[in-house]
Amino acid sequence: MKYIHSASNPQVKQWKKLLTRKERDKTGTFLIEGFHLVEEALNNNAEIETIIISENVEMPPGLDYGAVPMVQVSDEISRSLADTETTQGIFAVCQQASTSNKQLEAQTYLLIDSVQDPGNLGTMIRTADAAGVDAVIVGKGSVDLYNPKVLRSAQGSHFHLPVINGDLHETINSLKDQDVPVYGTALENATTYHQVPTGQRFALLVGNEGNGVNQELLATTTQNLYIPIYGKSESLNVAVATGVLLYYLKTPK
Repeated sequence: MKYIHSASNPQVKQWKKLLTRKERDKTGTFLIEGFHLVEEALNNNAEIETIIISENVEMPPGLDYGAVPMVQVSDEISRSLADTETTQGIFAVCQQASTSNKQLEAQTYLLIDSVQDPGNLGTMIRTADAAGVDAVIVGKGSVDLYNPKVLRSAQGSHFHLPVINGDLHETINSLKDQDVPVYGTALENATTYHQVPTGQRFALLVGNEGNGVNQELLATTTQNLYIPIYGKSESLNVAVATGVLLYYLKTPK
């Protein structure tokens, strides 16, 4: 196993750059951190370029590392790569998904418009995975889907289903051409969510934490839905609302 002890090593500098969206976009790669995410990547045949492990950390037994290159680094380097306060000392460089929305063979979709909080985005991806949704498409204006906090919140769901960036206008038009109903989320000109059919093909469109879904996108949907508020709260968190709607729409009647 190769060992790197100098923080000035060019490879280390390149890994650190992956903590920025600019470098992730440029290289088409991203950095994951922690035993759980690395295990999920390995178990789901993700395209892993390198596994990085701190000198005082042992690799867990029973995992099939295949031919993935492994590099051992000093604790100092490990801490410099970490996005957490207490790192587990294991990382991996992975390839981003190359699938486009035109290549998807899916029945159910979550479409995400301008969600900017990484915790929310990661939770929504994880919830879509748990609810059995086939694909997640993230539109412009959203936080980077490979942001370290998004990856942690999603808990490995990036490796379970297609999670890709896409043009939501084009996606909605394409889905409607395929007779897939697209349900937006709005307070005006909308119906309560339990009035639409369930257990069928659908796409759910959710939007920004403060402003909701872009009005131009809402104008193109099949139907817009809202969740009634029975208490005194003004609204639901977007990730919570997404969970309510996805589980409803996925449940056969």
